[in-house]
Amino acid sequence: MGRTTTTPTTTTATAATPAVTHHTACLNGTELHYVAAGTAGSPVLLVHGFPETWWAFHRVIPLLAERHRVFAVDLRGFGDSATAPETTEGTGGSATAAEDLHQLIERLGLGPVHLTGQDIAGATAFRLAATHPEDVASLTAVEMGLAGFGLENLADVTSGGSWHVGALAAPGIPELLLAGREREFLGEWVFPTMTAVPDAITEADVAELARTYARPGGWRGAAGLYRSMLAEGDELRALAQASPLTVPVLAVGSSGGPFTARTMSQVTGGAVRSVLLDGVGHHVALEAPGALSEAILAFLADVDDPAAPADLR
Repeated sequence: MGRTTTTPTTTTATAATPAVTHHTACLNGTELHYVAAGTAGSPVLLVHGFPETWWAFHRVIPLLAERHRVFAVDLRGFGDSATAPETTEGTGGSATAAEDLHQLIERLGLGPVHLTGQDIAGATAFRLAATHPEDVASLTAVEMGLAGFGLENLADVTSGGSWHVGALAAPGIPELLLAGREREFLGEWVFPTMTAVPDAITEADVAELARTYARPGGWRGAAGLYRSMLAEGDELRALAQASPLTVPVLAVGSSGGPFTARTMSQVTGGAVRSVLLDGVGHHVALEAPGALSEAILAFLADVDDPAAPADLR
């Protein structure tokens, strides 16, 4: 049997940070760190991308927590969740991460949750919704793609892809190139390259994210998901064909344009609601927390009570 522990402290790094409680849960052979906020309403589970942790949602959480119980997790190998043993390359791919989330939802008695996933967490979120539909009440996909549906093109530098995908997926390379340079990598390349809202990413944001990637083995979570992305296209296409999503889906796009909506429409049995945020870069939760929260809250209100008049939701 695993265990769940609670640390009744609050994060105080910035004035915008909500009063969240920090928790850990030992399950599926690892220890996951997550935060919680809110005391009423249907549960929301937020799942970060790269180069992120739960912190990516720290401006969104208080807005959602006004109406919902909100949980944001550090995926296996990310943030303050456990890293893999030193002798292990990577920490497992999206299938392992999806099973982690399934067990976390089960352990906390949350299901079904309103699941929000972004970026490289796409396959994890899709796998969870497809293989454990009882866990998921709705799926919000934020700047999210799937291998087998075009995401793997991100690794093709000859066609506009990015060098960092192959670097993170190559055994030993993240430690060789990025260890000790976490703040420079995030603050001088990732966020300046991938954000569009001026000053949205603060020094405190970079410092908090760099802190966790600088842990021994801190890049292994990212390595596992990127390595998985480069190999799982056929599997995800087969899963989408056999088990198309049946839950309501919201696709939120920004710098990726309609890519997220197009992707989700190929793996969903029903219609996909779409929101496109102009003038916002890739890291939507950090750049446009108000607009993202507004879109999510409106969507969840419809899912939770589709018969209610709009002004009462």
